Amino acid sequence: MSSSIVAKRYALALLQIAKEKQLLGTMAEDLRVVKEVAGYTPELKAVLHSSKLTKETKKAVLTQAFASVNGYVLNTLLLLVDRHREDYLTEVADEFLALANEEMGVAEADVYSTRALTDAEREAVSAVFAAKVGKKALNIKNFVDSDLLGGLKLRIGNRIYDGSLRGKLDRLERTMLG
Repeated sequence: MSSSIVAKRYALALLQIAKEKQLLGTMAEDLRVVKEVAGYTPELKAVLHSSKLTKETKKAVLTQAFASVNGYVLNTLLLLVDRHREDYLTEVADEFLALANEEMGVAEADVYSTRALTDAEREAVSAVFAAKVGKKALNIKNFVDSDLLGGLKLRIGNRIYDGSLRGKLDRLERTMLG
């Protein structure tokens, strides 16, 4: 069975529970934390991928590492270990977050700027561009890119909005040459 199908099944089950218990936002935030910790902690990856450790040891590590997350999220992580599918942890989180975002009317956006954006600037960008893509809000990840010279560049799904000075200069050059 394809890994994306496996991950989607777990994510759909978790989404159904989240909707029934009205915990969608909480569980989405918890899974964001799980994904981030799993992605940036090589020790946790090593523990989960170790064939020398028992399921009980892996479950104890997960329980200790994610004691503060919602019980349903933690139980899903433990179920993945029970079924020898700990490799799917980040994929399940990705699938759940995509489904939850769709359910809540939120889109993921990568924003490139010459400096880190303030919270007020993030909210302003979210308000303007969420309406353009037909969503209620944007979940913004800000990247500092010194090549832009000024302005912003956004990637929302497959769409790119280039309001950077570098982009404007490139368009001006193409217009003058072509």
